[in-house]
Amino acid sequence: MKISELKPIFENKRAVILGFGREGKVWLDILKRLDVCAEIAVADMNPLELEDNRLTPISGEHYLEECADYDIILQSPGVIVKNRLPKEAKDKILSQTETLLMLSPCRIIGVTGTKGKSTTSSLIYHFLQANKIPSMLIGNIGVPPLQRAEEMTSDMTAVCEMSCHQLEFVKHSPNIAVLLNIFPEHLDHYESFDAYANAKRNITRFQKSGDTAFVNAELLPADGAGEMYACAFGGEKCDVWTDGSSIFLFGEEITPDRLHTGLCGKHNLYNIAIALAVSVKAGCDLDKCLDALADFKGLEHRLERVAVINGVEYINDSISTVPEAAIAAVNAFDSADCLILGGMDRGISYDILGEFLNTGVVENVILLPDSGKRIGKLITNRAVSVIHADNMEKAVSLAAKLAKQRVILSPASASYGFYRNFEERGRHFKELVLKLAE
Repeated sequence: MKISELKPIFENKRAVILGFGREGKVWLDILKRLDVCAEIAVADMNPLELEDNRLTPISGEHYLEECADYDIILQSPGVIVKNRLPKEAKDKILSQTETLLMLSPCRIIGVTGTKGKSTTSSLIYHFLQANKIPSMLIGNIGVPPLQRAEEMTSDMTAVCEMSCHQLEFVKHSPNIAVLLNIFPEHLDHYESFDAYANAKRNITRFQKSGDTAFVNAELLPADGAGEMYACAFGGEKCDVWTDGSSIFLFGEEITPDRLHTGLCGKHNLYNIAIALAVSVKAGCDLDKCLDALADFKGLEHRLERVAVINGVEYINDSISTVPEAAIAAVNAFDSADCLILGGMDRGISYDILGEFLNTGVVENVILLPDSGKRIGKLITNRAVSVIHADNMEKAVSLAAKLAKQRVILSPASASYGFYRNFEERGRHFKELVLKLAE
């Protein structure tokens, strides 16, 4: 794909880059190279120091509203729009994901879901590589969709992890779409859970005849003209499913003796099943994929084994931002006698987590501010020791004194307000754990 193909979109247009993070900087590089815009503005909540005096800086409390008058609004993921822009302004929003899907320079496999999308995207890419299919891994995994656009050729496959923010305003869908699951999440970014779910569902909504979609059976029917395959954890009538032991692809059973993986947890069998199914549909040989599965290394901050200290195993699952993820983390192991929960309180329900912990499956629950306060009130089983910690340092210190088998950090909460992101939170946890061995 040549960057010059974008010229007709931006010629003589006033464009504003909304959010000056990783994607915003890629947008600026592209617009400067095109050199066809009537004006380029950069808008961010934080004060801007732009080296190029030809750029129009927009910042401050009302920075978003000031973008409404521009011809094209280049939104970066994570910029909260909600009701701060009128509909006519929202119609002018263009994301890198939408640009990639609209131009479709190669076959695109899009993967979304509240949980599991990074692991599933990485698995698909791993299987494509093992089958020597030209491919790249981009998107929410850390590489803006257009950052490697010039490497894309018609014989290539781009595996693109797509967040709800990247999908919110798209009008096109990928050739192969994966919708893993939808749980309440990011409700601080959306006016309702339905608005969040609808953003996710855009991944199939604009598919055409000849496209393919793999959709969680609980989320069917899904919009779109592509061929739909139902996927589930359990559910013999589904096209792709697992019973927690074997995997079933289009009627064929893949028994446990063929599934050699270092990924923890039965929930990861669901991710593996879908990744295998997608890869086979994309032209991979199933046996080659299964051989490659053993070589796949789990991703950082996702049920990551940190260390064993004094006989206690420490697990970093900082990616966990919803109750379902924390439950899956505990269920991934034979035992866990200490669980660290809590973080930014976004007002989501923790009832399901409270019910789970009240079974006594975890002996010690250490709770961090702020959501930890609400979670603690739901734990009524007196056999469960509920301990509040002011910060991660105290949480790890307490866990080291209490645990005899396994400590799991699986916060079921966002990191914002305490850390810049879940990666920083996970790294901090690992640093503190490794200090215990000193």
